[in-house]
Amino acid sequence: MTVAVHPLFSPWGRFGLYSFLIDAPELAVVDTGVTGSPAAMAEQLAGLGRRVEDVRWILLTHGHIDHVGGAHALWELTGRRAQVVIHEADAPMLRSRRAHVEEYLAGRGRYLNDPGGEAAVTAATEAVISGEMEPTMLLRGGETLSLGGGVTVSVHSVPGHTPGSVAYVVDGQNDVFVGDAVQIHGAANGFPGYTDPAAYRTSIEYLRDRVRPNRLFLGHPYRLRDQESPGVELDGEQAASMLAASLDIESGVRAAACDCLEPALTATDSPYSPFAPAAERLGYRGDPTLEPSPFFTTMHGYRTQATQAAPATQEKNR
Repeated sequence: MTVAVHPLFSPWGRFGLYSFLIDAPELAVVDTGVTGSPAAMAEQLAGLGRRVEDVRWILLTHGHIDHVGGAHALWELTGRRAQVVIHEADAPMLRSRRAHVEEYLAGRGRYLNDPGGEAAVTAATEAVISGEMEPTMLLRGGETLSLGGGVTVSVHSVPGHTPGSVAYVVDGQNDVFVGDAVQIHGAANGFPGYTDPAAYRTSIEYLRDRVRPNRLFLGHPYRLRDQESPGVELDGEQAASMLAASLDIESGVRAAACDCLEPALTATDSPYSPFAPAAERLGYRGDPTLEPSPFFTTMHGYRTQATQAAPATQEKNR
């Protein structure tokens, strides 16, 4: 049985948000946007001849606020009958608004010159997360979900963007939903964002070599260069090209980050401090203070990776 996939758009910030309806016997929505997104989804579902009350699966690709923020509201609209599914590593971000603040403080908050950053992130979580909730199903990767009528979705762990990023694959037709696990040049700020560079690269290689999408659905209209974007629904040829491009871009970012880290970080007056040399080498001129802030998230990822590798290298050289 072949099932249709419909993008569901909701406005937010500088780029808007995309969720997707998998039109199976048991309706499934991939990602939920923010607090107001489910109301927009309900209208779009009605236009497709579907009812939001009949959604039986809420499949979350990862825990960021623009993907889980509407989960509680959408769950309520289904009469609390839908299964809410997320990887166990990102589940804290569904359970607690504070988890998003802690992520900010542990990562990019270290580098942004914004004394009110914690308060701003706290206020954002109150505004865009519709409610804290316990997921009804925790994932690790490797599961198969039955959407009725012989339609199944397989779950693939693709960490990197977040520890609990997953890809959902409609079996048989190889439609693949990756949320933000494939970044290309990034979206709003024109820079790819991931917390674990090594895992990000391995996951993209896995999608390229093992999953090989027939269609690839992205969480945002990620950019090839400048303002150019292929959109959020890519055919097999486009998907292969975008996966290859994401790997090439990661190689360039990694080289710039390593050159910056090797002589040790130095504070400067640059908005990219202490990673100004990396921004200069990459020709990056975006505003790293605008949320989301992938520049600092990614640079911190390389810094963490380098710090963790240093003791092992020292031990090996003894």
